[in-house]
Amino acid sequence: MQTKGSIKFIDKHKTGFYAELKKRVDVYFDQTNQTKHATPEMLFKTAFMLGAYILPFILLLVFQPGWFMSLVLWSVMGISMAGIGMSVMHDANHGAYSDKKWVNTLVGSSLNLLGGSVLNWKLQHNILHHTYTNITHMDDDISDRLVLKFSPHTPVKKHHRFQWMYAFLFYGLLTFYWAVAKDFVQFAQFSRNGVNPHTPAENRKILFNIVLIKLGYFLGMLALPIWVGIAPMQVVVGFLTMHFFAGLILTTIFQLAHTLEHTTHPMPNANGIIENDWAIHQLETTVNFSPNNKWLSWYVGGLNYQIEHHLFQKISHVHYPAIAPIVKQTAAEYGVPYHENHTFSKALQSHIAYLKQLGKLPNLNEVMG
Repeated sequence: MQTKGSIKFIDKHKTGFYAELKKRVDVYFDQTNQTKHATPEMLFKTAFMLGAYILPFILLLVFQPGWFMSLVLWSVMGISMAGIGMSVMHDANHGAYSDKKWVNTLVGSSLNLLGGSVLNWKLQHNILHHTYTNITHMDDDISDRLVLKFSPHTPVKKHHRFQWMYAFLFYGLLTFYWAVAKDFVQFAQFSRNGVNPHTPAENRKILFNIVLIKLGYFLGMLALPIWVGIAPMQVVVGFLTMHFFAGLILTTIFQLAHTLEHTTHPMPNANGIIENDWAIHQLETTVNFSPNNKWLSWYVGGLNYQIEHHLFQKISHVHYPAIAPIVKQTAAEYGVPYHENHTFSKALQSHIAYLKQLGKLPNLNEVMG
């Protein structure tokens, strides 16, 4: 992975698209007299998602049900875990939940309840993914994972031709890997390549905190249920079930925004330059899906409005449906693409089709020439 800042966006055409778009969005908020941050709806969602994650765990500890009901409760926790990640933690760690830093820090720390590190998440997501979206070796979200390939600019291996069949199984492993090892791997990687800006002394404290968080997480989620009398195997299977549901949902939702047939994967020139406006780059590498599905939008935290999120990451997702028509209209006026799949199934089909395309032999790099 290249270091932060080694790639720059230069808009030679000076389109003025993003400046005009920001002006129009600001006018919308001024005219409607709304905050750009959380609304009462968002506060309710926060309480609901956290409650749906914590309450089943309390029920497990208190009533210690049999295998079937135990797995049901762990599954609910997994679905809620994904909901917290998409709908609560995500806004807060972008600084979109509140105009008060301490509120964003408090709500964003809900990631600790899921076994993750806030620092690593911000470095990977806020800096690398949002700045360098779909740029190979910069956007960690499209880095190859074990037997999975997400970029057309990395080598094709024989097993990649089958990845569209097994990908979703590996998606279900994401949050478990995240809780067990990913934070330590990323901490070392980001410290080495300069993405992590902290001094060695600061990093020692940060690493100590990550270890404490992990220790508390595994003691709470695994040791505590066993200590109160639940069979160890039942706890382990339930824990893995929770993570499988969470990982499958989270990974699929994020893939439906960037790893599809319509998205681009531009590479910088020899001087590390992407010859494009950063905002236009975001629209070329991002796709919305299911914009009219209110229930889905509520659960995934507006991540089906991924275009609006990438352009306005400090605006709470509850406002995306309202500003989406502004973005779409402005894009049309400036001749900028605005990609969207109108249903979840269309987005899923497009993602699977792209996984097939990436797995084709010979190497796509040779085809692209």
